[in-house]
Amino acid sequence: MENTLGLEIIEVVEQAAIASAKWMGKGEKNIADQVAVEAMRERMNKIHMRGRIVIGEGERDDAPMLYIGEEVGICTQPNAESFCNPDELIEIDIAVDPCEGTNLVAYGQPGSMAVLAISEKGGLFAAPDFYMKKLAAPPAAKGKVDINKSATENLKILSEVLDRGIDELVVVVMKRERHNDLIKEIREAGARVALISDGDVGAAISCGFAGTNIHALMGIGAAPEGVISAAAMRALGGHFQGQLIYDPAVVKTGLIGESREANIDRLKSMNINDPDKVYDSHELASGKTILFAASGITSGNLMQGVRFFKDGARTQSLVISNQSKTARFVDTIHLFGEPKVLQLN
Repeated sequence: MENTLGLEIIEVVEQAAIASAKWMGKGEKNIADQVAVEAMRERMNKIHMRGRIVIGEGERDDAPMLYIGEEVGICTQPNAESFCNPDELIEIDIAVDPCEGTNLVAYGQPGSMAVLAISEKGGLFAAPDFYMKKLAAPPAAKGKVDINKSATENLKILSEVLDRGIDELVVVVMKRERHNDLIKEIREAGARVALISDGDVGAAISCGFAGTNIHALMGIGAAPEGVISAAAMRALGGHFQGQLIYDPAVVKTGLIGESREANIDRLKSMNINDPDKVYDSHELASGKTILFAASGITSGNLMQGVRFFKDGARTQSLVISNQSKTARFVDTIHLFGEPKVLQLN
């Protein structure tokens, strides 16, 4: 999968990032998202693959493109057997977030990116559009910290396994009312809090790399993005756990269905009979093969955002594979229009 799709999925996220970046700072988050979706879908449908969106922009009626269940790729055509080889006909599942951090793009803030994760059919958890309690931490803490422990307990464990004082630890938390008590506990334990307004995928992945000065992600964010984060963290060997949050009273927002009871019924209809189950990265991204790709829209901890110049743009992307056990940063120059002779003097 890596050999056949590696370069092309980088181009998918690059094209989405470039399209969205053109709307950076214009205050139009919906347009920034829409153009990223369109660019991502267009490039996906040029790839010799048979893909199915398992995490996307929503249900078909609400999302005309990259909706859950949509088939993408050249090899989804009825006569695909005549021009696609057997490997290209193997079904793969794809989780996408064409513009992770739409507000970040709209208001010119750091940390937005175009992201996707790929695995063989059934290899990615089809998370409902609910919320998820998340805990991400570096590889050294894998299996040692636990989402069921208090923030204070987990900070002590992180301090031990990373050989750092608690006062040196930085925990990323989304700035939401529901996190007020969590933020207070982290600070009282002696650690530092880095608040973000949106975009926790980048924060989770940053835990998997040394030198980012991010040592944990804690708190509640969107569940679909949790699966994408889990895929990357599994390939990096980092710690990731997620637990679905289905109670509107916990989330303190109206964006999670009508009631706790109705949400439990919806989970049962999706064959999720234990709504309080804690999932680790191997359960959220269970496939034998995991590929993750991201391209910066606005600059963040891991990648620079899109930089435009006359007749072109420059992107920085990241592709992670559990097959080759690599994380590759890719710096790309995109030339718009006809290629020009470069003057060396």
